[in-house]
Amino acid sequence: MAVKVGILGSAHGHVMTYGAVWANDPSLGIEIAGLYDHNAERADTNAAALGTVVKSLDEILGDKDITAVVVSSETVYHCELVEKAAAAGKAIICYKPMALNLEQANRMVAAVEKYNVPFTLGYQMRVDDQNIRMKKIIDEEELGRVFLYRRRHSLSTHTWAGFDQSWHTQPELNRDIFADDSAHPIDMLNWIFGVPESVMCEMSTMTNIKNDGGVALFKYPNGMIAEISCYFMASAAEITTEIYCANGAVAQYYGDAVSASKPRPEGLSGLKWYKNGDTDWTNSDIPSPPAHGERIKAQAYPFAEFLKGERGPICSVYEARDSLRMVLACYVSAAEGRRVNLDDPAIDKIV
Repeated sequence: MAVKVGILGSAHGHVMTYGAVWANDPSLGIEIAGLYDHNAERADTNAAALGTVVKSLDEILGDKDITAVVVSSETVYHCELVEKAAAAGKAIICYKPMALNLEQANRMVAAVEKYNVPFTLGYQMRVDDQNIRMKKIIDEEELGRVFLYRRRHSLSTHTWAGFDQSWHTQPELNRDIFADDSAHPIDMLNWIFGVPESVMCEMSTMTNIKNDGGVALFKYPNGMIAEISCYFMASAAEITTEIYCANGAVAQYYGDAVSASKPRPEGLSGLKWYKNGDTDWTNSDIPSPPAHGERIKAQAYPFAEFLKGERGPICSVYEARDSLRMVLACYVSAAEGRRVNLDDPAIDKIV
């Protein structure tokens, strides 16, 4: 029997991509049993696209046959929707970013704990096959100790008509594009290495999209430095991840939207590594998708496994809160021009 799922908010368009996989492939065992959105026009359009019906929030939460929900609203509503879904006993997928601030995140943690419901944050980078392979290289120390980790993450928002007026850029709904999309590579950093000791960050506004550029340097207790570079006004790119280790290095290409959409030199592997003593680089047999949308679509499968109880959370509510803390620490550093420890009380005061 299929798991019946309600969609709570469809502002974040990714739900329309992995949701369509569920709707078009009954073998996955997920039935979209209703969609709620405070925006009535958006609700009608997106419900029709997913082959479901518009329902009220109360109808979805009160339906005992609907055992799970996907929270994909504007970020500001995540906390309220998660609290209500948890109280209704639903399993929850909450799409990134977790919340606007740590007060909201703490309330979400409390709700998940109080009602003991399955919960995961939706982070595409944690289920990407190439990223999983890079994590294995690091975890198993295949190339020795990591000295420097670099991840570039880009979008081309300056070319998207009307994006500066979208909810993604509105402070009251989503803070800004850095908070929204740096959450991906910063959470990937947390997933692989855990919470760092400190961060130094600079942000800049280069177009009409606030904080469309930012670079954060995270430092770990063992001395490792991790650079997260976010350019949301990028036109082209190739390399995504660089990992420099005691006994070699890793290079990944085409790992984000900007690089995936551009022409590729023939024969260049999307993921490769070199180990000291080898005569050449080792090319991974994991292909790079032809478009970034394929990575978004692929989330349908681990999400389905989670909803059916076949796997644990992709990102637990506690890890999600830690990743949010890392993002917010960047804001403190950029605003105050200083190195910020991850336990700095100023992070908790961001509203």
